[in-house]
Amino acid sequence: MKKNSSKEHVLAVDAGTGSCRAVIFDRDGRQISFSQREWSHRPARGYPGSSVFDTKSNWSLISLCIRDSIVKSAVESSSIKAVSTTSMREGIVLYDESGKEIWACPNIDSRAREEAEELVKSGEAEKIYFISGDWVSITSAPRFNWIRKHQPHIFRRIAHMSMLSDWILYRLSGEFVTEPSIGSSSGMFDLKKRTWSPRIIELCNLDREVFPRVYPSGTVVGSVTKKAAIETHLDEGTPVVVGGADTQLGLTGIGVANPGQVTILGGSFWQTTILSNKPVVDPDIRLRTICGAVPGQWMLEGIGFYCGWSLRWFRDAFCQAEKEEARKLGIDPYELMERQASSVPAGSSGVIGIFSNLMNSKKWIHASPSFLQFDISNPTQSGKKECIRAIEEAAAYVSLGHLRIIQSITNSEPEELTFAGGGAKSFLWPQILSDVLGLRVKIPEIKESSALGAAICAGVGAGFYESLREGAAGLVKIERSFEPRPKIHKEYSKLYDNWLKIYDENLRISETGLLNPLWRAAGT
Repeated sequence: MKKNSSKEHVLAVDAGTGSCRAVIFDRDGRQISFSQREWSHRPARGYPGSSVFDTKSNWSLISLCIRDSIVKSAVESSSIKAVSTTSMREGIVLYDESGKEIWACPNIDSRAREEAEELVKSGEAEKIYFISGDWVSITSAPRFNWIRKHQPHIFRRIAHMSMLSDWILYRLSGEFVTEPSIGSSSGMFDLKKRTWSPRIIELCNLDREVFPRVYPSGTVVGSVTKKAAIETHLDEGTPVVVGGADTQLGLTGIGVANPGQVTILGGSFWQTTILSNKPVVDPDIRLRTICGAVPGQWMLEGIGFYCGWSLRWFRDAFCQAEKEEARKLGIDPYELMERQASSVPAGSSGVIGIFSNLMNSKKWIHASPSFLQFDISNPTQSGKKECIRAIEEAAAYVSLGHLRIIQSITNSEPEELTFAGGGAKSFLWPQILSDVLGLRVKIPEIKESSALGAAICAGVGAGFYESLREGAAGLVKIERSFEPRPKIHKEYSKLYDNWLKIYDENLRISETGLLNPLWRAAGT
């Protein structure tokens, strides 16, 4: 196999909610290779709302992705000058004194409902929110309290904790570290000081020594161990560099680094974000604020639960023919799905998708997922293709709702936004987003922006760039843009108002217990 001619590369490892990825970039930010494996997170038997992150099998998948990416790249492993990581936020891994993983969960784990409710009733939840910028729904404090109550034998053994991005660093280097963007997603940071909060740690009856040292993104904290080298085929001694949270590094990877810039990152979950040079916290406790990857920067965001995952579910449940045809053609099944949906007018011929709710931290519950208003007298215009478009419209509606909340808090009036992540690979979804929001939507050349952000961190550690800002400024290119169509935007404005009312009615049914919600946050 012919070897890649570039002599210097970096590796980014990205652990998302629905998959893990290993991506190799050259020092000019060109993606050389990409390997991905989907994963899922099983519930823990006997614990409603639980979701387990299987560190053993998931590390095997990550190692496989790294090995596969090296083979695909046709580069010498010695040309990889540094490796960095990124991941979904909120998920945590706990270790005993020997460094063995003893408990782990992904971001969607919500077993600690009673413990979150106790924090709410005591008034501590609100205090935590205004210290950390996040509610207790899926953060670490109620999870630690749950473990202490339900698995005391685990709680007594806790010697270290890390976020999932930090766990990959640990697997590579043996070092326990974190940085502000991923660390603050635990809900246990002092937002203003950008480090662990003694007050919140005290609430969990834990020692400060359990929590890892905090370093800025781009800091070299160790090197690939002999064991990790055998597992991943990276060279032993390769520098390991602190990365960060997927959303914040996703912003870095698309060159969003200035206050006031609005971005939507469309992966399994969709995040609508705006950057600030100060920690702006929602006074009505709807959205969340966490630290940015760049020092002195914070991010206000609204999270759309399962927006991308909903389309993945529909693909796997109803689009076997498209998957088979795509396999024969060598293309993505989503492309064939969108070709069908592109013939459907705005409003999906009346079909309405009920999936993610607008974020409301104090009462975050999502209606039971459903499609409404099929015209059974006209199956050719009320079927699969309408459902596909309805899923995409529902994600855009959630993004519009979050944008309006952000505007009310920050008094901002954006004229455009940047859209990245898996959803940005499509040709229909960005246009729907532009039409619903009434804004120009820019698509960066590299869609795996979180991985590129981690690669920029690795590049800083390798000495390619002086800072994250410098690396992003020199690497990011806009591939295409979408303009809102005034007539369709006006139509969507009415459809959005109706969708809000219809969603609320469906939510009431879910709250009665007659239907299972898409997701219910702990403490609601």
